[in-house]
Amino acid sequence: MERAQERARIEGADTATSGPDGRAVAVTDSAGTALELLVHGVGGTTPQEMLDDPRTVRITGDDTAAVFRRAEDVDAEDRPADYRGKPVPEAYVWCNLTSGNSARALWLLLLPFMVVNLAHWMRPAARGRERTVRLYGLLVRLAGLSLTVLLVAAACEVALDLTAWQCAGTRACAERHTWLGFLSPVVSEGGWWSHPGRRLALAAVVPAALTGLLWYLSRRTWSAYESQQPMSRDPEPDEDSGRTSLGRPGFWYGRRLVARLRAAHTAAGLLTVAAAVGSAAARFDRRPGGPALLDTLGWLLHAALIAGAAVVGWVVCRRGRSERRLDQELDERLVRRLPLASLVLLALALLYAGWDRPGWQSAGRLPGDPTFGAIAFFQGLLVIVLAVVAHLLHRTRPDPRAAMRGLGGPAVAMLACALGGVMSGGVAQRVADWLDGTGTSIAGPPVLLTWQASVIPPLLVLVLLLCGWLAWRAWQLRRTELGTVERDYAGEPRDTARTRRIAGTRAMATLTDRVPLVVAVTSTATLLLGAGALVGALTSDKTPSKAAGGTHAFVHGAAQTAQALGSWLIGVGFILFVTWGRRAYKDASARRTIGILWDVGTFWPRAAHPFAPPCYAERAVPDLTWRMATWTRAEEGRRLVICGHSQGSVLAAAAAWQLTPADRKRVALLTYGSPLERLYGRWFPAHFGPAALTSLHAEVDCWRNLYRLTDPIGGPVRLPGDKGPAVDREPLKDPLAYGRTPEHPLPAPILGHGEYQADPAFAEERQRLLARLSPELPAQRPESAP
Repeated sequence: MERAQERARIEGADTATSGPDGRAVAVTDSAGTALELLVHGVGGTTPQEMLDDPRTVRITGDDTAAVFRRAEDVDAEDRPADYRGKPVPEAYVWCNLTSGNSARALWLLLLPFMVVNLAHWMRPAARGRERTVRLYGLLVRLAGLSLTVLLVAAACEVALDLTAWQCAGTRACAERHTWLGFLSPVVSEGGWWSHPGRRLALAAVVPAALTGLLWYLSRRTWSAYESQQPMSRDPEPDEDSGRTSLGRPGFWYGRRLVARLRAAHTAAGLLTVAAAVGSAAARFDRRPGGPALLDTLGWLLHAALIAGAAVVGWVVCRRGRSERRLDQELDERLVRRLPLASLVLLALALLYAGWDRPGWQSAGRLPGDPTFGAIAFFQGLLVIVLAVVAHLLHRTRPDPRAAMRGLGGPAVAMLACALGGVMSGGVAQRVADWLDGTGTSIAGPPVLLTWQASVIPPLLVLVLLLCGWLAWRAWQLRRTELGTVERDYAGEPRDTARTRRIAGTRAMATLTDRVPLVVAVTSTATLLLGAGALVGALTSDKTPSKAAGGTHAFVHGAAQTAQALGSWLIGVGFILFVTWGRRAYKDASARRTIGILWDVGTFWPRAAHPFAPPCYAERAVPDLTWRMATWTRAEEGRRLVICGHSQGSVLAAAAAWQLTPADRKRVALLTYGSPLERLYGRWFPAHFGPAALTSLHAEVDCWRNLYRLTDPIGGPVRLPGDKGPAVDREPLKDPLAYGRTPEHPLPAPILGHGEYQADPAFAEERQRLLARLSPELPAQRPESAP
């Protein structure tokens, strides 16, 4: 009903009104038809809800993303007189890009890759440090490569070490799992597959298939989501000023880099499997009196693997993103030959390992600790160096609003590495527990994984203490907000419960601004505890409980508790993770919740990791850009207001940057519940920092932003100087009415992040933007104009 009343107010509005600067402007009969393009936010919605009409028609697009109109507006261009003084409403619906298919629930397994990809875009804004900027991107790409190696190494640990080497080589374990009988020397009575090298070669199919699956998903998702080419245009002269790179012609088309990284990461995964299989056989061949020919072949294989790893590193380090032009080239020889050469090396390694070696028996563990230890050390070193580089960049252009003083990227990269370690350790621990029901028949996973699990309880205790402190701060702020709420609704009959609910909602909404503190504490503690786990594993070569065996009783008890609780927590966490993914596969509502996570996490192109979930913005931003450009260019005097809610405001801003300067001057921007500054400006200062948002305000015809104090996501844009009030309207009242009124006879709800169109301020600001837009191509605005 409120939306219907709003539409009636718009249709009956005077054609003369005042602009945001107070000047009188009019919508004359000679003005071209106006378009209102609505873009929804996280979680998605339906075109019927966006247009407030049950009859909608798709006018362009497909089942993945499309533009809709009301049925009565399909031929609006042919009836301009019917839309004098009101816009033609359209809705761009893009929710199926992130939450439409049930198979996308499996993208949860790619979470570490998505997080490290975010770290690439969290680079601080910099001035005149091009080489340092390139070094930052290189370090993040190397961190992404280490996560691929870690994932494949974990798969090798499960398939090769725990299953083929330990369980199949132990009589008690093989008899417990009859499906492993043909691999057991005892159960199969010396069968052909019971040879240790052949068992490893057969088990290598699992991590190799995982690598192939990741390659396939990356290639397929790129074709489905990111293959849309943006509008071709010449770069603008001012794009080298460092304000933002989102407006560059090639920003939303990263085909060349993604293909190169896909080839490199696929090759890295295959080489990891080859090294795991070949190293075990080569170690046996190097014993005194071993076969000279096989020993020589082992050294040659290792040399080839090292050369392949060097090529992979060179490919990752050689080239970053190409954004200044629409790069449609493809390094076809590299993309095809590098994975193929790695596959050939893997086949040679399997053949080498499967050669007959009399007297070779499996005992203990495969040498996994050095491998996982080297990966952990390399990741920690990368994060430290990345923090130094980020600090140097932040110093060139300090931004007081930047999250963690520009160190958000290194902190998030650390969390990505920790997620990869937890997931890898969780899988290995659960498989070991499943294979070894008694806990005595096999040696189990590498000691380092047990140490890493043991540091989870103290980390959780620290996080819980931090959350308790934040809750206490929110409670204190709630007490302060009680008086503010009473002043905002002065003259209303007092309702203590109502006041407390409003104040509590406002206080809880401020917790979003505390996220940098939580990330800083968690990532720092993770780095320190991870370093301690690495040192403990390498120096003792024992599990924490055994390493603390000769210490004080309290220390020994604490080590035993941490180890047992950590193993339990990592197992429960992994089970919940898989259960959530399975539930999302079957339950549409749960799948929608996961879709919200991807709406935020997969906005950015795949620049650091090709196996991350696909970037929906590489489809959505070109869609919006094409729609805006074709509308404004089709007829002289046409005007457009793009209205973006929540994540939709980020897409709207990115699409506006992609327009030509002449097209941007015909566009007005209305954002509401927008995280442009509150989240994106703080966490991605190089792309949404103060300079970038100031330039957007200067280049579009006008920009207005609506927000509420009860909104945990949206907030003010906070442009520097006197430009802030020109964009940000004063906070909207929420709820619209404190008590019962003639306009609201029933209690008005606290809307928070939703239903901005129900507020009369939305219709008022939209009408002002439409009135301000000139029917003809506008000239450059004077500097004094907002």
